[in-house]
Amino acid sequence: MRTLGTMATRTSKGSPKGSAKRSTSSRPSAARRPGGARTPARGGSRPAARRPAAQQPDPIGWVFLAIGRLFIGVWLLLAGAIGTAARAFGQQARELDPAHRRDGLGLAVLGGAIVLAAMTWRQAKGTVATVVDAVLRGAVGSLAWSVPILLALVAWRLLRHPDQNADTGRMMIGWTALLAGLLGIIHVANAVPYPSGPAATDGMDKVSAAGGMVGFIVSAPPASILPAFITIPLLLMLSGFGVLVITATPVHRVPERLAEIRHMLFQQGESARPAAGERSRAPRKPRARPAGAKGAKGDGEEAELGEHLKPYDTPVIADAPGKAADHSPEIVPGLVDEEPPEPPRLPEPPQPTPPPRKVEQLVLSPQAGPYALPDLQLLRAGTAPKPQTKANTTVVNALTSVLEQFSIDAQVIGFTRGPTVTRYEIELGPAVKVEKVTALTKNIAYAVKSADVRILSPIPGKSAIGVEIPNTDKDLVSLGDVLRSQVAQADHHPMIVGLGKDVEGRTIVANLAKMPHLLIAGATGAGKSVCVNGLISSVLMRATPDEVRMVLVDPKRVELNTYEGIPHLITPIITNPKKAAEALEWVVGEMDRRYDDLAASGFRHVDEFNKAVRAGKLVPPPGSERVYQPYPYLLVIIDELADLMMVAPRDVEDSIVRITQLARAAGIHLVIATQRPSVDVVTGLIKANVPSRLAFATSSLADSRVILDQPGAEKLVGQGDALFLPMGASKPMRLQNAFLSEKEINEIVAHCKAQMQVEYRDDVAAVATAKREIDEEIGDDLDLLVQAAELIVTTQFGSTSMLQRKLRVGFAKAGRLMDLLESRNVVGPSEGSKAREVLVKPDELPGLLADLRGQ
Repeated sequence: MRTLGTMATRTSKGSPKGSAKRSTSSRPSAARRPGGARTPARGGSRPAARRPAAQQPDPIGWVFLAIGRLFIGVWLLLAGAIGTAARAFGQQARELDPAHRRDGLGLAVLGGAIVLAAMTWRQAKGTVATVVDAVLRGAVGSLAWSVPILLALVAWRLLRHPDQNADTGRMMIGWTALLAGLLGIIHVANAVPYPSGPAATDGMDKVSAAGGMVGFIVSAPPASILPAFITIPLLLMLSGFGVLVITATPVHRVPERLAEIRHMLFQQGESARPAAGERSRAPRKPRARPAGAKGAKGDGEEAELGEHLKPYDTPVIADAPGKAADHSPEIVPGLVDEEPPEPPRLPEPPQPTPPPRKVEQLVLSPQAGPYALPDLQLLRAGTAPKPQTKANTTVVNALTSVLEQFSIDAQVIGFTRGPTVTRYEIELGPAVKVEKVTALTKNIAYAVKSADVRILSPIPGKSAIGVEIPNTDKDLVSLGDVLRSQVAQADHHPMIVGLGKDVEGRTIVANLAKMPHLLIAGATGAGKSVCVNGLISSVLMRATPDEVRMVLVDPKRVELNTYEGIPHLITPIITNPKKAAEALEWVVGEMDRRYDDLAASGFRHVDEFNKAVRAGKLVPPPGSERVYQPYPYLLVIIDELADLMMVAPRDVEDSIVRITQLARAAGIHLVIATQRPSVDVVTGLIKANVPSRLAFATSSLADSRVILDQPGAEKLVGQGDALFLPMGASKPMRLQNAFLSEKEINEIVAHCKAQMQVEYRDDVAAVATAKREIDEEIGDDLDLLVQAAELIVTTQFGSTSMLQRKLRVGFAKAGRLMDLLESRNVVGPSEGSKAREVLVKPDELPGLLADLRGQ
């Protein structure tokens, strides 16, 4: 015990391994002086007076230390001030217009070219010029004189063509390959001198006089193992590749480009000679060139986007299921209107008078005469598209800030401005999950000050994430610009309709005959009615009454009344839901009649039947007085499906399903619009048979799922902003629907009415009058009564509970049906809980059903 106490006492009195040493080491800042000597810690055992003299502070060292600290402090203060000023200037520079920033870069490159030329092209050189000339010649050898010229060309491109900066990377790659190949050939021609070596041809002076270090790096490896007659062709191939990249010419198009150059060089004079006589030619018809003053302006505005005419990723005019890039042979992909690449400017050869739009045009009545389509100049032009605005730059900075704040390795690589929304492209770094960006939807919406942010992950056809943000300054898309576009004029099908422009500003049209049916839905005020008017007006602008006939159903009575009396109608505009159901039954009968003719004549589609009729190849059988006539396309447009489903749901649904299942080959197509996209209106059977969808802004996610089977429509901004999902597409396409004013509609309708009088079909109204009076006691339960009679007679079992189960009706309705059948001697009286006796045999069922239907 004493030993342990002694050891504890010694440890606590300042042992080197005790607490005093630990205390000293734990406070290094207090134990170290500026001069480098150590001070004793509190409780230390070594007094300050016993330190060696060498560790005492030096006064001269203190002076130098103070001067050094003063110098460091002044330097840090100056650096901080310069950094603050630079950051402030940079922040202001980021707010400059992108065009000014591009001009500044171009002028900077031009200034560098001038300075470099002054240093390298003069004979008398100073010290700095000599060093720069030596470095430049050491790098590119005998082609050092061309570097200022190339920089001047780059500056000219930046200043003259700022909208083509996207091709700058391609041009740099091409020029690099071209110059590397030439320098390599020059180096091989000079015996491949090395920077250092025993040969007389070696040395840096010889390298500078040949191809420089670039030529040495390119030519030395192949020249060391291959003879010169193989090395030089390889370097020529490298230079040729650079030329192909600069001119954006694939190898398979080289003959085509050579033919264009030959035509430009040798046939330019011959083509330009008749230009004087060409002025006396008669002017071209407006129909052949619909873009007049306004139309030409609209096309020019679309051309400012600097894009090309090519198929769009998502099929707009679809005929069979398939993804964007996987089209089956039957698919006709939708086209988007873009500016074609600018070919060499060739003189326009004399063009003959354009042929008429149709070789043959049917005359409906002797008094009507030929039908003239409305002039496209009746439709006004939209606003000029803006490729970039200051708001876009602000959003790019906000997106970049969000990514930096959350430490995500991603960057905004560009954006595409559309009429209503702009799609910003975000590229991820390696090993970065897509979910890291998609999870920031609310943060992005907060940063850009917009609640309607939609994220695409990824953008179809690109390895990038798209962030679609509404524009604060929207562009007006007009139906006139869409119908005057190249893609609309290239296809003369009468069922082509203009939809609008997509996010990239490209014109979107669709062929209703290949959709083949369309469902349009959206909340009130989202643009659904304007879209329906645009579809009808597109048909009126492009199709004659002998090509397209219409059945318009407008239960609201105010949307389609403008079109009353146009010659394309086969019946007055239907506003009564009961009559609408009867009209749909007539359409089903018309479909059956057309299929009877197709089956009898051996054709599979009404287009083939019409072609045979016009060619005179289809002759009626002997003894028949019938005269074959071409069948027009029949377009049925229902503006509000919800009203019809409230009045006669079973009849309307049965007719719609029958039409959508079978009517495609008969040339009958259906467009259904509703502002209440709920499951009781757009039923599963209707959705299954209407493959193309056009969704405007909806009030909830559930409505978007009803229309598109996926979310997205609830994030639209309204006023024509829509998602178009054509048949076979996996993802919808966002577009701005084309606008059409009431004045334009009235002018189109007035022109159509002036061409000919409307001729209604009598058999459409005859469907209602042909029906006999149904017993008032039955009322609207005729269909259920017929089904109950069929069920009971075929099973020979009269049970009320069976009717409840089989017909899915309540006990009261089943009891009423059983009482009606008892009053018509179908079943016997009730016998308590037993099943009723069935008085009608199965072979008597057809007569019973005819009596129940009033036939």
